[in-house]
Amino acid sequence: MDSASAAAVGARPVLRWRWLRWNLHHLALAYIVAAAAGVLTFGWPWWVLALPGAALVWLVADGMLRPSSSLFYPTVSHGARGSGCVALTFDDGPDAEVTPQVLDELARHRAHATFFVIGKALAAQPDLARRMLAEGHAIGNHSWQHSRWQNFRLFRWQLRELERGEQAIATLQGERPEVLYRPPVGLKRPELARAVWQRGLTLVAWSLHSRDTFARDPVRIARRVLAKVRAGDIVLLHDGHDLGGRRRAHCVAAVRLILDGLHARGERCVTVPELLQVSGASTPPVA
Repeated sequence: MDSASAAAVGARPVLRWRWLRWNLHHLALAYIVAAAAGVLTFGWPWWVLALPGAALVWLVADGMLRPSSSLFYPTVSHGARGSGCVALTFDDGPDAEVTPQVLDELARHRAHATFFVIGKALAAQPDLARRMLAEGHAIGNHSWQHSRWQNFRLFRWQLRELERGEQAIATLQGERPEVLYRPPVGLKRPELARAVWQRGLTLVAWSLHSRDTFARDPVRIARRVLAKVRAGDIVLLHDGHDLGGRRRAHCVAAVRLILDGLHARGERCVTVPELLQVSGASTPPVA
């Protein structure tokens, strides 16, 4: 695993240059404004604005939009490539109809997975969470409400959203959960990174997206995953939907096919915390 991986579950990493990381977007904007003023007022050469400005904009945009970026906060995207293990992860659930069937498939294959749950959906279906835990799966925080406007919110709102999601899990576990967090849509802003650091969370992205949010054919979804998956991958799937009344029923058949394929290859399906342990990730990164 690369040095940017958040190594210890539940421990706040040593995050160097925090002020610079969390204000890089402000510094980029300030530079562009100052350089533009210099070009227009003092006749500075155009490249003083265009080249460094474009580089700063690209850097900030990449940090926000690329889920595996560790620019603002150390982010786990995969485990050790020689581990012989794969971590299947499920977002946006639990779903009253789909998630139980996914759990049935996992049980049939004796596989474990990690469910990144929307807090308010979990609170409405506590029995599903208890089943996940009883069957050896891990539960991660995927925010309280999965707001599609989350990246426009400021620090205090972000912090409350994280805390409510954590509390929904802790209520069922009886203690503060293993604090895995995956932001909605994988996007992160410096304000979110600051809140994640304050809560001491391990931020988890993915190395392989199943594209099941676009494709509806389970055979196509499974074929994509099995064609690309490697040992150590964290695979993104969806057992739920952030919009009420919508379901991703194709998830069940896709999971069945994926598990059959992984079993035939001898790949073991583990939770994200198990994958990090197999990878030798036991101390927070210094990044």
